[in-house]
Amino acid sequence: MLTSITSFFEKCLKPSKEDSADIAANKLHLACAALLIELSVADHERTEDETQALHKILRETFHLQDKQLEELLALAQQEARSATSLYQFTSLINAGFGYEEKIRLLKHMWEVAYADGRVDRYEDHMIRKVADLLYLSHNDFIRMKLASRPA
Repeated sequence: MLTSITSFFEKCLKPSKEDSADIAANKLHLACAALLIELSVADHERTEDETQALHKILRETFHLQDKQLEELLALAQQEARSATSLYQFTSLINAGFGYEEKIRLLKHMWEVAYADGRVDRYEDHMIRKVADLLYLSHNDFIRMKLASRPA
């Protein structure tokens, strides 16, 4: 997946000095979407509930076009098992998002993880790793985990 995601990153996400504010925002949203997609397959199994939650979050929060969503989903499904780095996405998010936006992303990650009714240890590990890469506190990590837990 690293090669495909790197290619997608270079083509669609890499910041450019010529980017307008809208394009820069879209790139951030796509980086967040990539993290959510990676999370949905972290346990090597994507359930229908996770897929629905993922699509809902991507469409409502990140305002992705159908073509963008389809391309990103295809990349993630194609090579999900070979992903090795999240840094290219988290570095872009760190550069473009404030703390509250990062917290919102963390909450969305927990929502995807909880969508199938349980959080797998691989999902928990990935969310913890992303939280660390985004310089989020452990307190916020736990707070968002509890806030996203289904009733």
